[in-house]
Amino acid sequence: MRRKKPTKIAIISAVIVLILGVFITLTLVVPMVKASKRKITLQKIAKETFAAAKTQNLVALETGLKTLQTEMQGLNKDLAPTFIYKHVPFVGYLFSDEENALAAADSLLIAASKSVKAIEPYADLIGFKKGSEFSSQPTEKRLETAILTIDKLVPQIDKIDSDLMTAQKYLEKIDPSRYPKKIGKYVIQERISNIHSQLLGIVSLATDAKPLFKKLPYLLGKDEERRYLVLFVNDKELRASGGFITAYAIFSIDKGQIRVQESSDIYDLDSTINHPVAPPEILRYHKGVNEFYIRDSNLSPDYQKSIGYFEQLLSKSSRSFKYDGIISIDTNVLVNTLTILGPTEAGGVTFTADKDSRCDCAQVIYELENIITRPTGYIREQRKSMLSLLLYNLMQKSLGVSPSQYWGRLSQSFLTELDEKHILVHLTDTSSQKAIESLGYGGSIRAFDGDYLHINNVNFAGAKSNLYMTTTVVSSAVKKGNMISREVVITYKNDHPASDCNLERGGLCLNAPLRNWLRIYVPKGANLVKFVGSEMPVRQYDELGKHVFEGFLVVNPMGFAEVRVTYEIPLSLLKDNKYTLLIQKQPGITFQETTVSWNGQKQILPVRRDTVVTF
Repeated sequence: MRRKKPTKIAIISAVIVLILGVFITLTLVVPMVKASKRKITLQKIAKETFAAAKTQNLVALETGLKTLQTEMQGLNKDLAPTFIYKHVPFVGYLFSDEENALAAADSLLIAASKSVKAIEPYADLIGFKKGSEFSSQPTEKRLETAILTIDKLVPQIDKIDSDLMTAQKYLEKIDPSRYPKKIGKYVIQERISNIHSQLLGIVSLATDAKPLFKKLPYLLGKDEERRYLVLFVNDKELRASGGFITAYAIFSIDKGQIRVQESSDIYDLDSTINHPVAPPEILRYHKGVNEFYIRDSNLSPDYQKSIGYFEQLLSKSSRSFKYDGIISIDTNVLVNTLTILGPTEAGGVTFTADKDSRCDCAQVIYELENIITRPTGYIREQRKSMLSLLLYNLMQKSLGVSPSQYWGRLSQSFLTELDEKHILVHLTDTSSQKAIESLGYGGSIRAFDGDYLHINNVNFAGAKSNLYMTTTVVSSAVKKGNMISREVVITYKNDHPASDCNLERGGLCLNAPLRNWLRIYVPKGANLVKFVGSEMPVRQYDELGKHVFEGFLVVNPMGFAEVRVTYEIPLSLLKDNKYTLLIQKQPGITFQETTVSWNGQKQILPVRRDTVVTF
């Protein structure tokens, strides 16, 4: 039987398929295979470069960035043939996003390289391992050199910012929501979304920090003396925006010279003030307090508002104070700084970050409590200045050695403390404060276009029981008709025995029944269904742009308590079928174990900083 000859159409079709196959192979398959091999090399170099940055090795960092740029250019060249597919329906966004991602990465690497080049002459100064004469300078000259160095770096900021803005432009063209949630067992959308958010966050942080960085020489006394009122707050006696105000000090800085102008405990300052009647919140929840003391002025979850109360009372003092800013720090800052610097002496006492079995806490916390709060039959003058003396000695210690030994780790630690609200800042210079707020270092309650949750606990006369308190939160939301039904469950647990709080015996009263004033901040328009667990009548009101549910409870040593709040919020808070929740962490808390669920989906996270959760 004779075979049929292929028709002309069949031949043409075969040729087209063959050409198409060759075209796809050359423009898609081959480039993707080449790119896949290069990506393995890129990951290795990126890991090494990141390690160099963490260990402050400038030489390795500089080399790594150059190699990364070269490899990224090669990757871009490998993938360039695939970009023609960005015009293909349904899958085009994959190639478009790839092109934008590579362009953004190139701009970020250029910005990083410019940053390294800018700091190169001052490498040792900021803690990077590349020799300079800075280490040989006397202690008193080092900060002056640091301030002058920052001043020289300021002109480079705009050049670097330009590359960051370019990166941001490309990143904003990428929409992670277009990707499938999963392909088989592999999570796709969430992973891409997390990377995308992190990169945008880095760019945003650098851009927001620019105005503050430009102001640093001014704030550090380059031209004239600046004075800062430092408040030490004890987060183990938790208050609304950090902790009970224990002591204060005024530090001046003038062309690199740091001096302690004065320091004392907060009771000395209170003794100079003509106190007004205590606000209703104190009369309602505090124990035997009828006047408004400056030590109790930390009343608002918004740090800037609490500073407003502090300054109102300070204006009634017989003393006059001049300062360029107020900085609050808590015990976490002391412990982490001592972890880096090691044992440090102050007032004849050596302080460490080691665990102390007497309190099951850091030794520095026990010793300070022992000096400051233990009742004695005699007057101890050292208690008035111990904290400021310790802070001053820590500063001197950090300045007195080569910066490559401590400065890199200290700067990383302080940035973390700022991010996690263990350091809060209020500056009198308006533009500087605006930059502080944009970075989230001002401790303000934020506006948010979505669901919102801030849980605020205040320890009123419960000793230092927050030292032993663990708090877990379960936040659940479901769509219910034309509303969102919400339930927040807060569990408090104290698993340590009570302290000897007998004043006559001179016991150190750390753990006692926690008298806890609770406020839960949620979106405006919320409707309370049920509040279970408060030992006093529940109150509701609007404040700081939020709706507030307020209650009170007592948690005993070796005990626990639970608060369960059910409420409804408007469905309009659901945007583009996405449920987004901003959790603002209370200052002073190390972390809060939190479970968030939406319509059965669940995420578990230790909230250490303000956190946005999206479903």
